[in-house]
Amino acid sequence: MKVLSAAEVDAALTPARMVAALAAAFRVETTTPPRHLHTLPDPAGDATLLLMPAWDAEHLVVKVLTLHPGNAARGLATFQGGVLLSERATGLPLALVDAPRLTLWRTAGASALAARYLARPDTSRLLMVGAGALAPFMIRAHAAERPLREIAIWNRRPDPARALAASLAAEGLPARAVENLEAAARAADLICCATLSEVPLVRGAWLAPGTHLDLVGAFTPQMREADDAALQRASVYVDTPDALAKGGDVAVAVASGALAAEAVRGDLAGLCRGTVAGRSRPEEITVFKSVGAALEDLAAAVAVWRHAEGRAA
Repeated sequence: MKVLSAAEVDAALTPARMVAALAAAFRVETTTPPRHLHTLPDPAGDATLLLMPAWDAEHLVVKVLTLHPGNAARGLATFQGGVLLSERATGLPLALVDAPRLTLWRTAGASALAARYLARPDTSRLLMVGAGALAPFMIRAHAAERPLREIAIWNRRPDPARALAASLAAEGLPARAVENLEAAARAADLICCATLSEVPLVRGAWLAPGTHLDLVGAFTPQMREADDAALQRASVYVDTPDALAKGGDVAVAVASGALAAEAVRGDLAGLCRGTVAGRSRPEEITVFKSVGAALEDLAAAVAVWRHAEGRAA
């Protein structure tokens, strides 16, 4: 069994390769049992344990991932864990892959894939809300799908936004930090949120016609990144049906009655298979809510393992 580090994950993947692997995975039948989410009491802030299995005809994965908010004060990364990839037929372990890094890649890839169907073809102005570990992956994934003229980055604390903007500018991306969230949201074609916010950050009243809103951060019912008005004004899509019952934003709005479950247009599998229509009008506002799917971990882990084995992706 290979043990594949974060550096080996980075060496194996590109945004285009990740999106291609996910597009293929969403088109085939994959078994994805409900994920398990458990709260781990911690004096530094309750931690979260996620257990996510999935399998197809050839491979099986189980991801074990923890989120410890108190780890920053300990000098440790917030997310810890691994993805075990095995043969489906025998259970033979093939690889243990760095779960935090793999999660960053596949989460960003899923949003970029969804934006193929939901963002306007002429999208060129991206607003990134949040400047944490996921933010550069989200920005690179969206930039790989379309030419971006402007990349604005907002964060509650301005310094991380400035640091990320400088880092991305050094890569040649047109990134800059902003401090007025409302003004940046009103000017954006695509708004991507990757935060742990417990209160809505993006207001529906700010969304210009044709905006695509990408919500990836709120993965528990205690979190929100957009208000009810943003969902009510939009055509709403999810990565998997789990988003209707788990996580924040859509699940919270459905539970409160602010959004009818049947108002959700479809999921990423439907978009990829052509059984669900994506954006239909230039002025349509669209929302994509992801809570993460184990089949994404499966597709990403197989791609990384094949690269490590010298096999075709």
